[in-house]
Amino acid sequence: MPATLLTSGPAAAVSAAVSADGPVAGAFAKAATTYEVPRDLLVSLAYAETHLDGHDGEPSASGGYGVMHLVTSRTLERAATLTGRPVAELKSDDAANIAGGAAVLRALADEAGLDAAARKDPARWYTPIARYGGAASADVARLYADTVYDLLAEGVRGTAEGGESVTVKPRAVEPDRGTYGKAKDLDGPTTFAATVDYPQAAWVPANSANYAVSSRPTSDAIDRIVIHVAQGSYAGTISWFQNPAAKVSSHYVVRSSDGAVTQMVREKDRAFHAGDYNRRSVGIEHEGFVNDATWFTDAMYRSSAALTRNIADRYGIPKDRTHIVGHSQVPGTDHTDPGGYWNWTTFMNYVTGGSGGTTNPHTAESVCGSGYKVIDSAALGTAGTVHLLYNSANGNNCVATIKKTSIGTASATSAYLEVQGKTRVTDSGNFAYYAGPIRAAAAGKCVKWGGKAGSSVYDSPFEHCG
Repeated sequence: MPATLLTSGPAAAVSAAVSADGPVAGAFAKAATTYEVPRDLLVSLAYAETHLDGHDGEPSASGGYGVMHLVTSRTLERAATLTGRPVAELKSDDAANIAGGAAVLRALADEAGLDAAARKDPARWYTPIARYGGAASADVARLYADTVYDLLAEGVRGTAEGGESVTVKPRAVEPDRGTYGKAKDLDGPTTFAATVDYPQAAWVPANSANYAVSSRPTSDAIDRIVIHVAQGSYAGTISWFQNPAAKVSSHYVVRSSDGAVTQMVREKDRAFHAGDYNRRSVGIEHEGFVNDATWFTDAMYRSSAALTRNIADRYGIPKDRTHIVGHSQVPGTDHTDPGGYWNWTTFMNYVTGGSGGTTNPHTAESVCGSGYKVIDSAALGTAGTVHLLYNSANGNNCVATIKKTSIGTASATSAYLEVQGKTRVTDSGNFAYYAGPIRAAAAGKCVKWGGKAGSSVYDSPFEHCG
């Protein structure tokens, strides 16, 4: 079902949408009241999982059902116990599914020790939300919860079954991450491993049960790139590939909102993604569902095309539809992805160097995240711009260098942020789109910031104090 982020618009219109008495909006309101779960967090979580689409009771790739993505052998059966509703109803009925998700969240809140006062504070729900995703690692659990809180900050306008609007007004909340604050920020610069095959990718390894160690292209030539749609969310797909029960994986996963890329299997190894093509191909999963075009953003197309082009160039793979194929084209498969909503014309135009090669799909705000606004910037010749941003909700600064030339091609780029009295933090490497984000708390302190793109460098003095 169509759904889009709410980034602007009259407050009155937003309020009207929130108070709309449609069945899905009503189900969210009722579940939030019944289980004392913040309504806007409940909607944001559902949007992160499914874009509010129940998919007619059909499961996701990881066995999740309905708007709240209740997962078999985990949250689905628990929801049935907590609500007293049959599993079949939780799978197919939106209102029952939403109530089930809220019930599970409330149970997780109780386990986390949230009392009545704490349950009224959205910031305190971070741990229950992180656990709701069922990630095998704390790092991926943090990615999952951060996605929900990012949506809460940006606002959501979703279209549910029957065209009903379900809306969340933008609301910046600084979450209490608890023990997850010690987990690695997978959107941060420290996750970019020197050994990834694609320099712009973060590295999160799949479980070893989900791929085969190999020595490609020595053992097997790589001559195909297979395009997949994950039938799930970005964090959910990463989590699924880390689950040894999955017995599936892909080399890369691409996020819908901003085109972020995570590598999970080395290209030399055989990911379990395309049957007979496993030996000869590199697989790229894309966040989303085949029957919902709203997941397939321009940022995703451009980022995936840059990745595809990079792989093709390194292995000498022709950039055509014979060698860059959908999962549905693999001999012997019963899969339909990427499906009819995937725009092959747009994607292949970007792969072959169309307009996708000249415009950076990323902005400083999208790189740094929700709540950050540019307060200063410096041109790096014609190669890029380094930006200093500030988040008024938490008092943090962020620096990102956004490339303007060689878009999609890895080239030397860097960004740094130094809070007075603290150690400078730098993100430097060969990146396709940007360097950063570098985030740091700097309340009452001066900062020095800068970066490099091409041969141009900018270094600020200590400034922006206070």
